[in-house]
Amino acid sequence: MLSRQVSQSLRSLSRHRSLARTARTYATETDANYVNIVEVGPRDGLQNEKAVIPPEVKIQLVERLAKAGMKTIESGSFVSPKWVPQMAGTAEVISKMERLPGNHYPVLVPNLKGLEILLDLLAQHPPSPNTPPPTDEIAIFTAATDAFCKANTNCTIAESLSRLETVTQKALDQGLRVRGHVSILLAAI
Repeated sequence: MLSRQVSQSLRSLSRHRSLARTARTYATETDANYVNIVEVGPRDGLQNEKAVIPPEVKIQLVERLAKAGMKTIESGSFVSPKWVPQMAGTAEVISKMERLPGNHYPVLVPNLKGLEILLDLLAQHPPSPNTPPPTDEIAIFTAATDAFCKANTNCTIAESLSRLETVTQKALDQGLRVRGHVSILLAAI
């Protein structure tokens, strides 16, 4: 009796999964076996360095990563240099670096002020047939816990999501791609 119920449940689950697969849609269609690896070293890796890295060195890093085959490279962040001095110069980095066709060079934008700075920069560097914009994508984030969220963005998760809704809508209205992620600290060493 129990095995029959389990069998029926599994068949039912299988049918629901099959229906879900056929009804599911994506913002962009891709091969189901496709994985997009986002290189965050120029942003996340450098933001923890004690010394401030000059924009010219960051440009070289991004360009070398692209030439090594990385397709999506998070190239900086529009955060206050008061809080993250290592991200100063992001506007210069994304304006001057070589951008390979087919690659994306997102920047982290944690709030509306960061997005407005980026949009001003994009207005100063409009794309042309031979020159892509400095970026076509932003990354937004929240945290998995209120404590971590408060430490990173000085607000709760709920407040963060409310702020990011405005940022996301404005970015989409401007034709930017938006990638979101959830940050969490598993252990501090």
